[in-house]
Amino acid sequence: MPRKFLKQDIPVVLAGDYNVAPTELDIYPTQVVGQGRADPAEEPRRVQGAGGRRAGRDAIRTLHPSKPMFTFWDYKRNRWPRDAGLRLDHLLLSPALAPRLIKAGVDRKIRGEEGASDHAPAWIVLT
Repeated sequence: MPRKFLKQDIPVVLAGDYNVAPTELDIYPTQVVGQGRADPAEEPRRVQGAGGRRAGRDAIRTLHPSKPMFTFWDYKRNRWPRDAGLRLDHLLLSPALAPRLIKAGVDRKIRGEEGASDHAPAWIVLT
């Protein structure tokens, strides 16, 4: 989150495909041959700060702290039907906006449509 927004207490949402899976819940369970459980890279965790104040409050993880909610399923290896997804799309809220969060989710139905993107939209509702 840019410091100028934090200092001025401006309500801001940073939204987008960050190609970051900050927690174990944000990547489907898998095994890498000879290496055991695959884990999200350490670098992305530092970049996003796992939803900390510096990065912004992670809206999905705030309201769904223990539920996998994927936003991306690669077209390869039958990942959509197997629900082998990743949460790469994020909605990060500034401290001024975070208290107004009332709902957050992922519209999986869109991803299942014919000819759909490999991403499903993440969404929030604010008061």
